[in-house]
Amino acid sequence: MIAALGLSLLAAGPLLHEERFRLEQPSEVVAILTAGCERCDWGVPEREAAALVLSVDGRYSQHLLLGRGQEPAEYRVALGALAAGPHRLQVRLDRGASAPRAGRVTLPAIRLAVLPDDDGDYAMLAHAPLLHARPDTLGRFTDLPVLMWCEREATANGYRLRYSVVFTNEDGGTPPDRLMAKWGRTTDIEHVYSVGLDEAGQVVVEEFQGKDHKLLPFRGPHEGSHPLVWVVTDNNMVSDRGETTRRYAPAPERIDLTDVSREAVMDAHPWTYRVSAQEARREGHVAEGARPGSGKIPDPRRFVTLEACAEVKDAALSFALGAAGPGGETRWYESDGGLPKFRVDRSGCFRSAVAVPADAGRLVALRLRAFTRLPEEGEAPRPPGTGRATITRINKLFRVGEDDEPAENLYAWAGEASLAAEGPPLERPLRPANR
Repeated sequence: MIAALGLSLLAAGPLLHEERFRLEQPSEVVAILTAGCERCDWGVPEREAAALVLSVDGRYSQHLLLGRGQEPAEYRVALGALAAGPHRLQVRLDRGASAPRAGRVTLPAIRLAVLPDDDGDYAMLAHAPLLHARPDTLGRFTDLPVLMWCEREATANGYRLRYSVVFTNEDGGTPPDRLMAKWGRTTDIEHVYSVGLDEAGQVVVEEFQGKDHKLLPFRGPHEGSHPLVWVVTDNNMVSDRGETTRRYAPAPERIDLTDVSREAVMDAHPWTYRVSAQEARREGHVAEGARPGSGKIPDPRRFVTLEACAEVKDAALSFALGAAGPGGETRWYESDGGLPKFRVDRSGCFRSAVAVPADAGRLVALRLRAFTRLPEEGEAPRPPGTGRATITRINKLFRVGEDDEPAENLYAWAGEASLAAEGPPLERPLRPANR
């Protein structure tokens, strides 16, 4: 199938750029394309993006969708392992995969990053998965994988590389209102693949995250050392087998998530907030006056997002923001909307968001509460007051601006505060960010 696709590259569309280069030794190669698309807008039907086809030495490499709009922006993609010697990267327009009203593509620059096998990031690049498109996204501009990152963890006999992907949304699974309350975003962030390596760099074990979030042994094909995975569910779980040939290869970046949430990856790329908001509007997930439980959200620019860190035991957390009313009273806006399923029931650093009316007034206070968690399937309900939580950090509290990207941090705190389920809350006055 890949070979057949390679033979059809000349029919993909006009050649936009050709880059010839030579490698002195076998290397992993990353291409950084600066590209834009006239009239493209991820939030507007029929103008979402232009699609590019990248080939290396005449063989299909991947598709790249220019989903970040008209202004030229950087797109980092992995070209894979290449031998020493001359090479040719070609970039063509795929008219059939582009939005019908997308305009002319501008491609002012391509830079290459070459990583030989003695580079510190070589292993991270060499084992990065190649993501094949979910079948029902072909011909549609939805659930696009836009970022990949890698975490390195020490093991008893070496180390493990864990790869995760940020998708612009998820068409199935958690609805947008619950996503905002429990995760503080409408993107979908998924662990897709991990590989364990011994001290000599030899593969010991491979796993992928399959349907129903199950970790399964990876037994699928590789291209060199790169595993091939297929997105197969509406909430972007993957398989080690599939039928689609279109694929994406965002270049992974190394991330340290100590004392921060996974969404810190998005903070490093603020445009991810914008494209997710654009997709939410285009797909009809945004409605004026939407409340938690409706399956829809108000304008994303009305949300205030909290990042905090906590240890929870049999507990779930929610937070609220207090705004100064016209008579001096404090009006509270609750992230869970009074719905237990909208609370955060995991330890570690997390995000949650609450929509605040445009006329709410000045934010003056932050409040966190603990509740006894809901029972697992087949588990008896726990008595009220069972749960406990310890808040250890509040990293940030922020709105997004008119451009749908994060604005300045409103508050930060580090300490230790214990909360009992159904007990008194932790309440903090809001002042400029402090520690």
